[in-house]
Amino acid sequence: MALYFITYDLRKSRSYQPLYDELGSFNGVRILESTWCFNRVNTTAKGLRDHFGQYIDSDDGLIVSEVTNWASRKTDGTPNDLK
Repeated sequence: MALYFITYDLRKSRSYQPLYDELGSFNGVRILESTWCFNRVNTTAKGLRDHFGQYIDSDDGLIVSEVTNWASRKTDGTPNDLK
């Protein structure tokens, strides 16, 4: 199982709910305002980027990273909160 971070910048219309709903279906944990983490198997950062790209507009920014080491300070949540 791999840990992923997703960070986004929704620009003009800012329709967050479809993205939030999909992150929720992944059991994602919000760690900063526009950063979430989740665990996945049998996928890649590129595959997840393409998947989550369906839930944002064409002018929005998105980064998906596979994470092997992390540290945090004053965040809303951490990967330790994943179920």
